Amino acid sequence: MSGALDRVVVRSFEVAVRALWGFTPRVMEFVVADLGPGPAVAWMASHMPRYQRTLQVLGPVRTHLACLAVSLVNGCRYCSYGQAYALELLHLRERGTLFPVDAGTVAGWAGAPVDELRARLRAALEQAGLHAEVVWTDGAFDLAVGAHPPMGADEERVAHLVTMIGQLNRVGTAHGLEPDEAHDPVNKDAALRARNAALRAA
Repeated sequence: MSGALDRVVVRSFEVAVRALWGFTPRVMEFVVADLGPGPAVAWMASHMPRYQRTLQVLGPVRTHLACLAVSLVNGCRYCSYGQAYALELLHLRERGTLFPVDAGTVAGWAGAPVDELRARLRAALEQAGLHAEVVWTDGAFDLAVGAHPPMGADEERVAHLVTMIGQLNRVGTAHGLEPDEAHDPVNKDAALRARNAALRAA
């Protein structure tokens, strides 16, 4: 990456996302490097407001499950970890127990055959008691692989995630990005992250 404009755009992205998630994701500078500063700004302006609205409408758990399904199908370990870690923290906050599978393990599934991904995530959700989310996640996998066009407002939102997260997946895999933190505001809860880590280590 080179040029003053690139650096300004990267910095603006990093500040904005840090305010949301409490850290600077590794992927931001590579989005700008790959797309160019102007297209990267247009991409962010086009996708982030709709993503934030999807979080409000679908809720963070379903949004992250959809993003996780897309990232796993696309073989992106970086994004898969960020989404799975968000799910881990949300599950602990809302239910008081560990999610059955840690984010590192889930991220290691990235790129496996789709049927295997479905089975593994389904088993984890059932073990977590999230039975209502199994059908939802299967639907997200269907849209991620293009099994059918979106039907209804919720599926239109997932279809947008397929496009948006797909771009981040391409960047993450192209540059071999290592996982960082949870891609959600829950990441700002340091006490929750520490509790999750302590329970994992116990």
